[in-house]
Amino acid sequence: MDIEAFFEGMPFASLLGIEITDCADGYAEGYLEMREELSWNEEELLAHGGVTFTLADTVGGAALVSEVDQPVPTIDMRIDYLSGGTGDLYAEGEVVRCGGDVGVVDVDVYAADDGDEGPPGDGDAAGTLVADARGVYKTG
Repeated sequence: MDIEAFFEGMPFASLLGIEITDCADGYAEGYLEMREELSWNEEELLAHGGVTFTLADTVGGAALVSEVDQPVPTIDMRIDYLSGGTGDLYAEGEVVRCGGDVGVVDVDVYAADDGDEGPPGDGDAAGTLVADARGVYKTG
């Protein structure tokens, strides 16, 4: 399965502009360029919680897909918002458990710090942690 192509073809992720930037061996990274229409605030670019959640869910799914080589529907996802997403968003997901019926993935979402361009991982620091999540996905 071509994981990057699979997620690029996901209509909702494409609508938001989510890009999977790395995905292999139970690990995935994703990036989302913050835009005005993704903000919950009219006066300042602040990522809507649903945008942050969708990035976390998509990156978590990608990490698990890299292990099972098939689509993995989300069963449950829990997210804690820790700070406002004031810049481009970047997420890292790592598989905690990959079972025959379900898999569990931990995901951290960061906002790029001012002055950083492009996704962290290109030599920049990770930025500000804005959310952490745990996703449970169906594997079997």
